[in-house]
Amino acid sequence: MSIALALAKAGAKPAGKRPYFLDQEVERVLAIAMAAVQELAVARERIDTLERLLQAKGVLAAGEIDAFAPTPEQAAERGLWMQEYIARVLRIVQQEGEAITAGTHGDLYSEDVAVELAADAPV
Repeated sequence: MSIALALAKAGAKPAGKRPYFLDQEVERVLAIAMAAVQELAVARERIDTLERLLQAKGVLAAGEIDAFAPTPEQAAERGLWMQEYIARVLRIVQQEGEAITAGTHGDLYSEDVAVELAADAPV
């Protein structure tokens, strides 16, 4: 997957206007923080699972993870992941900038929120 395509997918958004329930700036910061919290929670759970499984099977000794040094190729993969991650965390800022540029940044109405929620509902 190309870097441009990966970053575009990370910043994808549903159709419709974004509802705001608090001050817009507060919601922006909250959205960024909650995206980071969600990513961290999932990552920590998976890392814990992997470490426990590998240690239980005798594949990994305590301290090996801390001593690991990635190859240049692995470091490049991590760099791409970091760019995608930052794009997801800062998605709200990107989308608002795009809306301003497109001239679609305006008031939100409850019917717009209902349409957006209906579009995102699982089938």
